[in-house]
Amino acid sequence: MQIDFLYGKNGLSFELDDKLDINVLEPDELNAIKDPVDEIYQNCIKPMNSKSLPQLLKKCREGNIVIVVEDHTRPMPSVYPLNALIKIFDELHIPDNRVKILVGTGLHRSPKPDELSRMVGEEVINRYDIIFHDATDMLNLKFVGKTSFENDVYLNNNYLDASLRIVTGYVEPHFFAGFSGGRKALVPGIAGQETILSNHSAKNIDSGAHFGVLKGNPVHEDALEVARMKDAKPEFCINVTLNSNHKITNVACGNIVAVHNYLVQQQRKNCFKELNKKYDVVICGNGGYPLDLNLYQAVKSMAIGEMAGKENGYIISVNECSDGVGQDKFDELINCGKSPEEIYNDAISGRIKVPDIWEIQILARILMKHNIYVVSEMKKGELGNIGLRYAKNVQSAINEIIQESNKEIADTSVLVLPKGPLILPVML
Repeated sequence: MQIDFLYGKNGLSFELDDKLDINVLEPDELNAIKDPVDEIYQNCIKPMNSKSLPQLLKKCREGNIVIVVEDHTRPMPSVYPLNALIKIFDELHIPDNRVKILVGTGLHRSPKPDELSRMVGEEVINRYDIIFHDATDMLNLKFVGKTSFENDVYLNNNYLDASLRIVTGYVEPHFFAGFSGGRKALVPGIAGQETILSNHSAKNIDSGAHFGVLKGNPVHEDALEVARMKDAKPEFCINVTLNSNHKITNVACGNIVAVHNYLVQQQRKNCFKELNKKYDVVICGNGGYPLDLNLYQAVKSMAIGEMAGKENGYIISVNECSDGVGQDKFDELINCGKSPEEIYNDAISGRIKVPDIWEIQILARILMKHNIYVVSEMKKGELGNIGLRYAKNVQSAINEIIQESNKEIADTSVLVLPKGPLILPVML
């Protein structure tokens, strides 16, 4: 059986032996909106639980207008909401020097020039000031308040000082925030490092933080409190959903909570598939570029595999990882030589204090119960020494699994998830 897999920019095709017990889980391919700029524009005119964007802008005759966009590690086509906003700004004769684009990098690096061009388009680059958030620069952060989770909230000054604030993003299942979009534009997007670390703490991630879970999820609820704070709440939100080609399939604009809740409900219908058994092998990925940019991000796909894999079974993570490991501290931790159990306990107890705690914590949790093969552009020696296994390709990983498990090929169940978190398994 030939499998076509989202991988890097160009995809990956591989063959699986027809004798295997194979189930390929594909999302329903939702139709892309033909004119996303006009659709976003119309939703800005008639938004959810909010005055129209032109009405809000007409009341804001002075000061900066700040638009928060997602960074290069996300497939969000920010060029479309930005072009819709340009149309509105031009109709209202808003001068370009009042508009600032704030890239919500969280704790990621800043985008490279080609990545920025893909994200926002050349017209935006040529017309507006673009600011890259730096979570470690305290001089450009301001204290907003404290959440009920005892999180001291620091956000980007450019955002807080703006006369009108617009956040953008896309909504899909997220491996510990429940769903992306909405409040994530603020935390982690434009928050200070300590605010992000508190929100993404080992304790929070160990307390019901999983794909699709919002109620009782402290990562979500803490960030939502920030989005509702008087001094932090954006005046307007533009969120979308995407298909496997990263084309826009749905749009919602207006109040940040209403917009996010609406698209979450749509995604609950689209992104989850009930299964009646767990599998010996789960082949999964992040959904191609830019989501599979590095090993650090690839942990998300391993968490997808965890949802449907048998205990002591196998996960084959198929992600290009063209940027290698992706984070220096994460690199150090996957080379620490400790067992997954030791790493997980160190994370929960607070003995590990690094910005990347959530990724190593989740990886260790998965490695405690699953064997993980990594199929990527990385070399064997780059995968560390805590249990990740190297495979040149999917076929070689399957061959090793068959040999190690001592099972007949026909008795080996394989679940294939070729399009990342666009479709997720849920056990009946």
